[in-house]
Amino acid sequence: MPHYHGPLLTRPVAEALVAARDAGADTWTGSLDLDRSRSNAHLQADAWQWQDARYPYPAKLKDRTIYYWDSEAFAPVSRFSGSLIKLVPTEWGAPTFEIDGIKMLPTSKASPVEDARRKVALVEPRGKVVLDTCGGLGYFAAGCLEAGAARIHSFEKNIDVLWLRTFNPWSPDPDAPASGGRLQLAHADVSVAIAQLADASVDALLHDPPRFGIAGELYSQAFYDQLARVLRRGGRLFHYTGSPNKLTSGRDVPREVAKRLEKAGFKAQLALDGVLATRR
Repeated sequence: MPHYHGPLLTRPVAEALVAARDAGADTWTGSLDLDRSRSNAHLQADAWQWQDARYPYPAKLKDRTIYYWDSEAFAPVSRFSGSLIKLVPTEWGAPTFEIDGIKMLPTSKASPVEDARRKVALVEPRGKVVLDTCGGLGYFAAGCLEAGAARIHSFEKNIDVLWLRTFNPWSPDPDAPASGGRLQLAHADVSVAIAQLADASVDALLHDPPRFGIAGELYSQAFYDQLARVLRRGGRLFHYTGSPNKLTSGRDVPREVAKRLEKAGFKAQLALDGVLATRR
């Protein structure tokens, strides 16, 4: 999918453009790519210009929504195909996404990019071949690229998530020069595709599955056995589990995961909001 390179608006950004125009300014300086960079927009009474294109001032925009220019109007970055999926702004610039109103954000206390960097650091990816099982918006992959991974194999099952990535300037583009050909992103279900990977073919592994109730197969003993098969001895795995409420769920998911990983051939310990394991 080609990446979108037009302006991205949130309600505060749109209001700032209008406020600057109403104050008599000729130019507004700010971010039109979710705080990835700053640039100038040239203001006129009925439109504003950015990167040699003119855009109308949008009508009132909704909170918690990101808008893109669809060649006729500013439209929300969202899709409905069985579930409503949308890109959602955060206070740190880098967005998260929602599926039917459930926010896919590991923590509300840190940028999703910074959160991913901390977890990526646990598997020490420099110079390594990394398996990224559930790519999402690509923040694990971005962290691996920054940290000098030799190659990243990333899988994403949901085609709508891949579509969201094309609008997110924080998501790494496999075809961009910055990726250097090191990121291989596949639209596939990793629980099936992993059978095609050779034994001991990856040096490090990042597993960030949806919650257990949505994708129980990605927490199964059979899948963990496959993870152990493809990861070389001594290789590290970080498995995000989150911190489900044990009182309401009646389960201790991180410890359940650690036990299954131990059975699959890992030495496991709880770390951050998940499990860090080393292939024995």
